[in-house]
Order: sequence, then C-alpha cells, then structure tokens
Amino acid sequence: MLAVTAYPILLALWDSLFSYRLTAPGDREFIGLGNYGVILSDGLFWRDLGVTALITVVTVVVELILGFALALVMNSALKAVRGWLRTAILVPYGIITVVSAFAWFYAFDINSGYINSWFGWVPGINADLNWFADTWTALFVIMASEIWKTTPFISLLLLAGLAQVPGELTEAAEVDGATWWQRMRRVIIPNMKAAIMVAVLFRALDAFRIFDNVYIMTNGAYGTEVLSLLAYRTSITRLEIGMGSAVSVLLFLCVIIICFIAIKLFKVDLTGARGGN
Repeated sequence: MLAVTAYPILLALWDSLFSYRLTAPGDREFIGLGNYGVILSDGLFWRDLGVTALITVVTVVVELILGFALALVMNSALKAVRGWLRTAILVPYGIITVVSAFAWFYAFDINSGYINSWFGWVPGINADLNWFADTWTALFVIMASEIWKTTPFISLLLLAGLAQVPGELTEAAEVDGATWWQRMRRVIIPNMKAAIMVAVLFRALDAFRIFDNVYIMTNGAYGTEVLSLLAYRTSITRLEIGMGSAVSVLLFLCVIIICFIAIKLFKVDLTGARGGN
C-alpha cells in the first residue's frame, strides 16, 4: 500500500509545489502554492469541476433508483431463473469500460450510428442530429453509457443489503396492515442504510474520476471536459508536471470531501452498529 498508494500521492503533492515542465527539467523551480493559485483562479477548472459534479450526481441518483428496482426483481425472482437473471443483469458490468464507451459512441455517432434512424419518431431526433456536437446531448450520452454499465454493480450491492433485512420485520409490518410503500420506507430502506451508503460512496468516487467515456466520445470538446481529463492533458499532453500534479491533488481532495460527506450523511457504523436517525 505504501508503494502503490502513499508514495504516488506524496510525490504528486511534492511535485505540485514546483514549476516543473518535463521538457525543461533543469528549469525546475519551487513556487509553493503558486500552481494552486493559478488553477483556482482559472474559470476552466471550475467549469470542469461543475461538469464532473453534474455527471456524478446524475449518475449516482439514477443508478440508485434503477439499481434498487433491479435488486427487488432479482430478490423476488423464482429460484429456477434467479441465477440466470442475475448473470444477465451483470453482463454490462463485465464489459471493459473502453469497449463500452466505443460501443455507445458508434451507436450515437452521426456517421456510423443507428440511434437517429431507430428513434427518428422522437421529437428533436432526426438523421442530422450530431449528439457529440452539443454540450447537453453529449453529456446525455456519456451519462447514459455510465449508467448502463455500472447500474448492475449498484444493484448487486443493494441486493446484498436486501438479503440482510430480517424477514420477520417485513412480515410483522404486513400483518399490521402496512402498505408496500410503508414497508419499503419504514422497514426495508432503513435496514439497508449501510448497503446504500457503500453503493453511493463507491459509485460517487468512481463517477467523480470519470475519464474513459469522455476521452473517447468527445475528448472534452463542447464543454464536456472533466477534472480527470484536465489532469491528463496538463500532465501528459502539455508535460506540465507541476501544474498537472496540482490538479490531481485537488481531485484527490474532492474525493476525500465526498467520502466525508457520505459518511456524515448516512451516519452508519460499518462494523455493525447503526448510527443516529
């Protein structure tokens, strides 16, 4: 862990304190927090942060809803088809992210795609619609591809949470005359709080670091650039190691903040004891 995690983080933090371009290593100069000042005063960083946050929030919320629905289906399916159903639902998650991104790109591309012809009856969709030439349509495809691929992962985590809900509680609530929605809201979901927190935390951290889909579909064009792509371009394309390291450190701090908010919001003790209401 020290070799593959702590050292790269500390090295990135150290490099972020220097004006350091890989093509001119001899001009390396210590500037302290200068790189952070440049980044935080640049509107591009805040725009990319907003796009990243939007993708994260939308994908997590939609995947929680769809994943919970899939978990209910898998949990209530007949034993004869339960294994096949779970396998079929998990197929998208088994596909490599790059392959999935290319598949969605080719499906929506104006030249090779079939979406425009298949859904031409939907208002606003025509043969000349270029999904990747507009910010909102491009973000829609990017988020849809993420949701399609990773919802099975969320459903699997929530299915594990459903399995931990004591059956006697739901039976007692049903005997007392509770409706399906009342059982869901007052019995099932509160007892799944730990599983929901893990699902939200894992997915939010993954979505906030999204890179593959954006890089393949738009390469950050038309206002779709995210923080991971900004860090990549700064470090790899422009070879600004100091500035790119600063972007990476800020991205890491955002991930830490997400973890802190999730833990405080759900108030769950993952060792087994439940926290406050």
